Amino acid sequence: MTRGITRRTALAASAGLLAAPPLVRQAHAQSAFDWKRFAGQSIEVSLTANPRSQILIQNQREFEDLTGIRVGSEQIPEQQHRQKFVIEFASGRPSFDVVGISLHVNKRQVGRARWTTDIKALMADASITAPDFDFADFGAGAVAYSTQSDGRMDTLPEFTDYFILYYNKELLAAKNIAPPATFDEMYESARRLNDSSRQIYGNVGRGLRNANVVLWSSFLLGTQQRDCINAERQLITDTPDAIAAGEFYKKLLRDCSPPGVSGFNWNESQTTFMQGRAAFWIDGVGFAAPLEDRTRSRVAGKVGYAVVPRGPAHHHCAMFGTGFGIAEASQKKGPSWLYLQWATNKTNQLRFLTSGAGSPARTSPYRNEEAIVASRFPRDFFTTLVESGRISRPGLPEIIPVTQFRDTIGAALTNTIGGADVATELKRATDAFRPVLEQSERAG
Repeated sequence: MTRGITRRTALAASAGLLAAPPLVRQAHAQSAFDWKRFAGQSIEVSLTANPRSQILIQNQREFEDLTGIRVGSEQIPEQQHRQKFVIEFASGRPSFDVVGISLHVNKRQVGRARWTTDIKALMADASITAPDFDFADFGAGAVAYSTQSDGRMDTLPEFTDYFILYYNKELLAAKNIAPPATFDEMYESARRLNDSSRQIYGNVGRGLRNANVVLWSSFLLGTQQRDCINAERQLITDTPDAIAAGEFYKKLLRDCSPPGVSGFNWNESQTTFMQGRAAFWIDGVGFAAPLEDRTRSRVAGKVGYAVVPRGPAHHHCAMFGTGFGIAEASQKKGPSWLYLQWATNKTNQLRFLTSGAGSPARTSPYRNEEAIVASRFPRDFFTTLVESGRISRPGLPEIIPVTQFRDTIGAALTNTIGGADVATELKRATDAFRPVLEQSERAG
């Protein structure tokens, strides 16, 4: 069953925006590996609704023809999907065999409960792992993200989402402004680019509670501190560095962004940027496709792509990621493992990259010069992804109550846009969330 996309609807067109990429030839006929050993069986796959899931569902007939396995797929909006699979896993009888997991939200929760299978043993079994699987092709950062602290690899990496800097080349050129190398340069340039009489602003970004934490953490990554919790897994979101990141967040959104930005999530930010009313926007790589859609975007062909600027102490970009897990309760781990191999193969990963649906976990797509040249995205889009991969760090702490964390810290950040004192707000939010985190850690 396939359900319609309501989360990130604006991105859905990315799967069909570009011409299909040249397929990487798969050596399915090689050796004695039997793709049809589970022919006649069926599996259920539960995915988050996004352009990558759409690509997989549109092309899953390839897998069915290759293996003889029938696939029942569903794609559910992000928030609802997270709630659904947690409830089903907790019941002990999930309705799915394969599930897509947002590692930046659910990694620690899934790992602690051991809801998904350690796939290392499956990878080591030559009878069910294709000879062209090429695990070494997965990026080290993506593999680390899919690996739990105890060494179990309970998901297979699908996608890494880097926060990058989108900029309006036309607006910058009009004032002879270069893409910023540092956050301070970004702020000064954004102030110069403000023109409220024309409803044009130097910046747009997430101001809405919860959604905004990942923008603030992008600034925190540039400080000496870099993290929201320390080595002892204690909350450190009211330190001088955390406050400095909050002060930058406050002035960038308060001084250089549109009125009402405190209510902006990614979609309002995207709309503003697409209309040519913002010069800078820091957000995930998956928004490139709608920005380049000439049927909907006024800035198509005018978008510049760059790594996020450097902070005062470090140069990192926020990284988020997804992986595919096989339910530990599933009785069809063999067929499910074949599906994971197909879903993350080089062909599908290349489709993700060249359609603008996201940044693949594999490294080979970035070396496919023929596909990159044939793509409708400019060269700087691809170089930005490669460079971002080199400086990426997780944009959220690996904790179980991550949604409560984002709600609590996010409310404080939203208040600062209205003029509240940053240090006071972050201390209040930290004091409120600290016992929640401590209780969660004790439970583990």
